[in-house]
Amino acid sequence: MAATDAQKVIVYGGKGALGSACVQYFKAKHWWVASIDLSANEEANANVTVKMTESFTEQANQVTADVGDLLGEEKVDAIFCVAGGWAGGSAKAKTLFKNADLMWKQSVWTSTICSHLATKHLREGGLLTLAGAKAALGPTAGCIGYGMAKASVHQLCQSLSAPNSGLPPGSAAVAILPVTLDTPMNRKFMPDADVSCWTPLEYITELFYKWTTGESRPPSGTLMQLVTADGKTEATPML
Repeated sequence: MAATDAQKVIVYGGKGALGSACVQYFKAKHWWVASIDLSANEEANANVTVKMTESFTEQANQVTADVGDLLGEEKVDAIFCVAGGWAGGSAKAKTLFKNADLMWKQSVWTSTICSHLATKHLREGGLLTLAGAKAALGPTAGCIGYGMAKASVHQLCQSLSAPNSGLPPGSAAVAILPVTLDTPMNRKFMPDADVSCWTPLEYITELFYKWTTGESRPPSGTLMQLVTADGKTEATPML
């Protein structure tokens, strides 16, 4: 299905847990949704399949070209970059290089591509969200690559809010900084954890919807911490 005059969003990482939740939520609101991921999300109106490569420029150019072919001159209301993952390792870990490389691919590559897509396809006054992490506001000695990647996303978000960043007039770049998301994978690997302090995916999808439609949208460049305690989540901007 081609993009129409309906309200439209792009979900980068649309096959993951949070991405799938975003696709479902906005589809339920009768929005046109495109998913970008390594595999297709059948619930989305359209899909761009990312080709695996060791070259950032190859992947970035492929996704940019495919999204351009999909949208043409159409603009979208929001781009949600919810791709990412977690991998541990200190500076002496044998897996340091491998895991750091994975974290950069999952977080830095995707966020950079989304930023460029926003300059081409986001409407004036639109929204770009990026996926940071509260942990990366401080040292992450046990997951060096993860902390570096997420800190890069925070810096990117703030750069995009500055003059001459290339984003459309009136648009906003906002990063969410959760602690732990309540996903099936996290429940599988942390079966004994206290899930009352995990942030529900539904909270984030509702937050994205509010921000996209202009309700309580934070200023561009905001790093929004999402902290959940006793099943209640609060969004607090970093000052």
